[in-house]
Amino acid sequence: MKHVCSKVCRKLTVLSLFSAAALARVQASENVAHEPFAQWADLPDGGQLVTRLTYEESESYHFWAGNTRHIVDFQADGEHYGIDINQGYLSLQYGFNERWAADLALGYTTVGWRYFANGQAPGTIRSTTGLMDTPFGLRYQIFKEGETTCPYTPTLTFRAGAIIPGSFSQHIPFMPGTRSTAIEPELLARKHFGWAGLGAYSDALFRWNHTTANDLYIVSFGLFQQIKNWELDAGYRHLGSISGKSIQFDSTTQNIVYPRGVRENQDSIEAGFDYRTPWHALRVGFQSRTVFDGSNTDKKFWIGGFVEMPFSLKSK
Repeated sequence: MKHVCSKVCRKLTVLSLFSAAALARVQASENVAHEPFAQWADLPDGGQLVTRLTYEESESYHFWAGNTRHIVDFQADGEHYGIDINQGYLSLQYGFNERWAADLALGYTTVGWRYFANGQAPGTIRSTTGLMDTPFGLRYQIFKEGETTCPYTPTLTFRAGAIIPGSFSQHIPFMPGTRSTAIEPELLARKHFGWAGLGAYSDALFRWNHTTANDLYIVSFGLFQQIKNWELDAGYRHLGSISGKSIQFDSTTQNIVYPRGVRENQDSIEAGFDYRTPWHALRVGFQSRTVFDGSNTDKKFWIGGFVEMPFSLKSK
């Protein structure tokens, strides 16, 4: 038993060092549908299809051109208009067996603003709508918490993902996505510790954006607390680009030059909760994310909710 525990711990150490090395060599309006709080670390049961319908919206009244912060607030008839996104998407997960699962997300998005000029009359509405950048992936669960004798073993899952570009306009500043083909390896972990129901999560991915060449990475980590059928989550999220160009903005004319491959960086606080009903394993939840610092990005406040329902496709 000691030998098994030692072997598992050595594997964990090697994987941790590999992940740290990958992130050390790296430092987008990014908007790919992705479940928060490392929830993809857990897999559906074999033969189970999990469907999730999510609606999200965001608003921002400030943005950074390079590292300089600017206001983006157009006022008309007593109303304030910033940069607004509304979107909804359907996520699908299918479990092949206890170790393998696949995922896919299909959604529709829209963004609009009135503040920037760029040759238009003040207050002119500029917007775009279309299919979101579409992610799909294959996940392998390396470890599952509680399956080994080693008490330090987390639920640890590797995901090999890819992204197909959306159909929204690529020429509007602050478009809701990168509209780029991409591949992204990802490592997700969740682990209980301390008192009953308390745990920690972490999620790290690197995304090679083939079309726009503004490669980026996203790292998040935080805590969760499970209380009967409830789960509360809170953590920190960092998005960093290792290539790309900066936004250029003239505050006098309100003209903006937004590069096709923007070098976006942002720091956020994320939080949420969900509840599993005692019938049909229905799951409903709420999530939010607030950008508090960054460069070449807008100061978004995201809010959204989801409904999730599992279906067994395995014949009895």
